[in-house]
Amino acid sequence: MRLLPRTLDVPTSPIADAHRWVTERSGGPPLLDLSQAAPAYPTAPVIAEHIARVAADGDGGRYAPPPGLPVLLDAFSDELTRSYGPDGTVSISDEQILPTGGCNQAFCTAVSTIAEPGSEVIVPVPYYFNHDMWLKLDGIVPRYLHQLDVDQAEQLVNEQTRALVLVTPGNPSGATMEPELIHQFYLLCRRHDLALIIDETYRNFRTVTDPPHRLFAEPDWDDTVISLHSFSKDLAIPGYRVGAIVSSEAFKVEVLKFVDCVQICAPRIGQEATAIGLNQARDWRQEQVDRINLALDHFTQVMARQPGAFSLASAGAYFGWVRHPFTIDGPFEPLPTDEVIRRLVLDHGIVAIPGTAFTPSDEGWIRFSYANLEPAEIDEFAQRLDRMGSKS
Repeated sequence: MRLLPRTLDVPTSPIADAHRWVTERSGGPPLLDLSQAAPAYPTAPVIAEHIARVAADGDGGRYAPPPGLPVLLDAFSDELTRSYGPDGTVSISDEQILPTGGCNQAFCTAVSTIAEPGSEVIVPVPYYFNHDMWLKLDGIVPRYLHQLDVDQAEQLVNEQTRALVLVTPGNPSGATMEPELIHQFYLLCRRHDLALIIDETYRNFRTVTDPPHRLFAEPDWDDTVISLHSFSKDLAIPGYRVGAIVSSEAFKVEVLKFVDCVQICAPRIGQEATAIGLNQARDWRQEQVDRINLALDHFTQVMARQPGAFSLASAGAYFGWVRHPFTIDGPFEPLPTDEVIRRLVLDHGIVAIPGTAFTPSDEGWIRFSYANLEPAEIDEFAQRLDRMGSKS
């Protein structure tokens, strides 16, 4: 058979690549896995108990309605309305929400609804690697925005441009965008009739409680905005694959054509889990956010002294975006980032994702996902970076 060249040209998932070195380890310190941003803790008891009841029910394994379970739509529309418009200026309806099989499916189906092969999508660097992978797999050209600057973004707009993508808090950077900057990008997209796709997977892990942005209070916001959400981290249910698109009812109708071909509907068990979590696990969710934000504080403090000459650029949600010292302008002999990752695994028992998964060229970055580590493990992580630096 003949495989599509553009598929062959796309690298495999960096998660699998990072773990391939683990199988080559022979001894050494216990592994510290800072590669994947998946909760290492179980979901809330109220969610687990509800799932057990649903699984035993006669309808538990049936298709859900493709537009979404009403109980989930009601719960999520209420949460969005509270979160984005505590002053009563926002009202999100059930018809503006479409549950999907995870946030990755939300992105893929949304992009494929608005862009075709040869179209262009503006993507800030560093980007989320699956976004870049999907654009290339679908024959869409990513136009890289190397600074979060509206004027620079406008220079990339041409007749082929269909959308601009933002991720906040960022993956891999962890950085949270200011609402005013998001609003400026929104105005840019309105001027040029582009879709503004905002991946808000980590919105509940911000260190502030203010609304992430005020776009939902804009008249006709849903002519421009496609807001993407995930419940995997928030509810510790990544395997249940449920996310959501928030946009116009007309856009929901069109995306459903793609969802029908790919998965029919978001998994019923995931939708049930999400609905009960949104309604009955609020205190548990806040406990996880508080714990991860404590890990963020500790990680930031530890990295402030630049252990092993590794330098923290930004951190938040689940991630630290770190520049390693083996660059052309660094203190040690230059090495490709993939080689740095290999040595971290084999010599120091640290698994991480190379920055080359998130940037079009090797600029010496590494993404460390610290959220699953205890404070003592973060201290141990820094000590291992020190040891790597001392041996160079």
